[in-house]
Amino acid sequence: MTTTLRPSEPLQRTADGTRSRRYQVCVNSRPVGSIHLGTVPAFGGAALAEILDLRIDEPDRRRGRGTVAALAAEEVARGWGCRQIETDVPAGAESALRLFEALGYAHRSRRMCKRLGDVPPELPAGSLARPMTEAEFGAWLAHESEAYARLWTERGVPEAEAYAKARHDHETLLPHGLATENMMFSVVEHEGVRVGTLWLALQDDRAYVFDVEAEGAHRGRGHGRTLMLLAEAQAIAAGRRLLGLNVFAGNTPAERLYESLGYETARYSLYKDLL
Repeated sequence: MTTTLRPSEPLQRTADGTRSRRYQVCVNSRPVGSIHLGTVPAFGGAALAEILDLRIDEPDRRRGRGTVAALAAEEVARGWGCRQIETDVPAGAESALRLFEALGYAHRSRRMCKRLGDVPPELPAGSLARPMTEAEFGAWLAHESEAYARLWTERGVPEAEAYAKARHDHETLLPHGLATENMMFSVVEHEGVRVGTLWLALQDDRAYVFDVEAEGAHRGRGHGRTLMLLAEAQAIAAGRRLLGLNVFAGNTPAERLYESLGYETARYSLYKDLL
């Protein structure tokens, strides 16, 4: 039997250069599922492809249809000039996770979240939070942009693209810098000494930790936990009861911290280089 992809819609293109297309997954011309393939904008290089959705009908599962469909999608992405492909897998979708891992996809990050109660947690004795100043924000943004770009280069993104992505993402998220609406920037001090920073976004029905960092000289002393307690307190005070974050694969200390605080994995992000 031959498994192939059959377009189910015309190729979709947008003004920013991205494209997408839905396909039927067919076995000897018989539809057995669907796949949705797209791209994200290029930053100084070839676009990144995304498997946005892959579904195989129940009677045809566990027969390798999904594997062949994913491989066929990779060939389409190569034809689009993509150098890398990625996908998100919901937590609990173990068969899908095993499929992509078997195809050589590496873990890039995972999205985690926590349901919050009604009572804001208190910070440990001696720890206080205050808003970040304009002068502190400028230094913080330069540092955070550099660190963010390095995270992407360490995971296979070419340097020029990584730095372009860092600039683009920060310009998009923070059009008005420190004064950007629904963005909160805080400094935590312990016994009068600055020990860390927090960037929290207030979204429609939830809050999101974009960046949390204990100062290098003060790491390993529980200040990361204090910063996360501050994030929870700020989210609850703003009426949000769900707090999310993203942690890159391999950041074991952060993963352990979030798990100890009750965060659960919602989605896994995986990627593969297209040679």
